[in-house]
Amino acid sequence: MLDPIRIMWIRQIKEYWRSKPRVIASIAQPTIFLMALGFGLGPVFQQAGGEDYVQSLTPGILGMALLFGSVFNGVSLLWDKQFGFLKESLVAPVPRISLLIGRSIGGATTAVFQGIVLIPVSYLIGFRLDSLLFIPLIILFMFLISFLFSLLGISMGAKLDDPEAFPLIINLVIVPIFFLSGALFPINNLPDAVTTIAKLNPLTYGVDGLRGTMIDGSDFGIVTDIGILLGITLVLLIISSHLFEKLET
Repeated sequence: MLDPIRIMWIRQIKEYWRSKPRVIASIAQPTIFLMALGFGLGPVFQQAGGEDYVQSLTPGILGMALLFGSVFNGVSLLWDKQFGFLKESLVAPVPRISLLIGRSIGGATTAVFQGIVLIPVSYLIGFRLDSLLFIPLIILFMFLISFLFSLLGISMGAKLDDPEAFPLIINLVIVPIFFLSGALFPINNLPDAVTTIAKLNPLTYGVDGLRGTMIDGSDFGIVTDIGILLGITLVLLIISSHLFEKLET
């Protein structure tokens, strides 16, 4: 089972690096968000007597980069359907779940790379980590977020057949996930109904975990964040595996 996982993992990474515009865009987009919002809204928050917005914003933009970078992993599944590579993979005498896990790990790895690049960029606009000792935990949260949403992208890719429709549909899903995660603003001051919805959002716990490890700003607790992310990932892995098994060869 390990060989198919390794093969799919390497293939996903090679596919990412083969497209230079994709690499540049995946790093440039969160950097632009971070600089625009950090420089634009940071002074406003300080004048209003609030906390350092750049410190609070950076983990949220990092979560955004991981979300967008991993969930669009599903579009590669659609192109594999179009060009027949998926059929060749599915007829191979290996468990399909190993192909699923390999794809997800590959998508998560490239998303984590984007996140790692974003951290030193954030230093240029004034962000500072509370402690370098938490870097392993930061990377753990980055991987958990990326793996979870890579599974989500693959699950949606397994149900769709049109690569051009995928970005439109996935945006309808991930944009609310992003804005209701507390990435740009705290969820505690929102109306009760919206706060309840936000607490059902898996990215909320990812962003909270990043804040807890990067600036000691967790609302739910790091252990709680890890537990919820692992639980949701397990459920999504079961669902994704079922959808993957139903793909026709």
